[in-house]
Amino acid sequence: MYNMLTAILFQVGIKCENHTASIILLNALFGLDNKSISFAKDERIDKQYYVDFGITRDDTEELIEIAEDFNKTLFDFSSKMNSQKIKDYRKLFLTLV
Repeated sequence: MYNMLTAILFQVGIKCENHTASIILLNALFGLDNKSISFAKDERIDKQYYVDFGITRDDTEELIEIAEDFNKTLFDFSSKMNSQKIKDYRKLFLTLV
């Protein structure tokens, strides 16, 4: 999910190596819902850095579905971007920072 997010940012000329900032930009710049990637990030942190959790097959399948839906949405959004939209997103980015 994060790789797809960085790809769409790269497409408009933005390199952001901060996960949280990238997630914020997804909504602030493109107007896309960032709840699913925020949830996935929290889940990854919990599972990677803490040991007091349980995970089931259903949990795993749900997270895979969330990732697939997110990636489909971003791929579709990216494929519809043209040079004028890219210029507009760059201009908006400059007003945000």
